[in-house]
Amino acid sequence: MKLFLLKFFTWWNGQTFGTQLWTWRFGELVGQDEQGNRYYRTKGGKIDPTLGFERRWVIYNGYAEASRVPPSWHGWLHHVVDTPPTEAPYTPREWEKPHVPNLTGTPAAYRPSGSTLASGRRPKATGDYQPWTPGN
Repeated sequence: MKLFLLKFFTWWNGQTFGTQLWTWRFGELVGQDEQGNRYYRTKGGKIDPTLGFERRWVIYNGYAEASRVPPSWHGWLHHVVDTPPTEAPYTPREWEKPHVPNLTGTPAAYRPSGSTLASGRRPKATGDYQPWTPGN
């Protein structure tokens, strides 16, 4: 019952019931990436008359986070390339890095040394700051 309610009301835990129904009715599986995300398009690559191009979408494996889409699939999803990585081999560029999850809001988030969240205490001032006072 809990899984049914989660699928019905939450969009961030994979797909909702409406998305599952839309995908079953109008979708065609194109492929899957190394993280288990599944990529779809309209059946037969049919052009949507309202958009003027085919619809493409992703069903995330687990938590829906856009940064989990690898560069190879990102280009296909956003109509930069016409062929998905399952049909044409994708060679990553030398500057592309592997996925790192978004850690904002978690205990592992980046906290610079001046942050009050880094160690609980702010470092002492170095004396190079002169406060502005009105009239001076």
